[in-house]
Amino acid sequence: MGKIEEVRAEMVAAMKNKDKERKDTLSALLAALKNKAIDKRSDLTEAEENEVIKKEIKQTQETRELAPADRTDIIEECEKRLAVLKEFAPEEMSEEAIRREIQEVLASLGLAQVLKDLSIEKPQPQDKGRIMKALMPRVKGKADGALVNKLVGEVIQ
Repeated sequence: MGKIEEVRAEMVAAMKNKDKERKDTLSALLAALKNKAIDKRSDLTEAEENEVIKKEIKQTQETRELAPADRTDIIEECEKRLAVLKEFAPEEMSEEAIRREIQEVLASLGLAQVLKDLSIEKPQPQDKGRIMKALMPRVKGKADGALVNKLVGEVIQ
């Protein structure tokens, strides 16, 4: 079952339970998924569905962050929306899993060579573009890009 059907089923359940806030969030998510499918003029792949969900989560987080501190109603509404949206979001890779992927990419690019004194040669800052270019397709949709960038930066420094 695709995300559209899954979200629709959850929305119907929320309507039956008279949970207006959950229904509204699911309705907005369903609209975003359908709009993306209409724009594409075909069914969405799982990766595209996950991309739409992550975009909705990111927009809600930005709204929460930009809300004035005295507007607790907006902040609470965003928290509730995030809780619902995260139910449909794909599971994120752990920091350790991202580090393993980085090591595999370094090995495939030949940047993690063992020197004669058995210490590992560190990649240079100018190698970051090559590393990211090889790494991002492997973790796209599974890991936060900012976290990946931070971890690659730690390896390089």
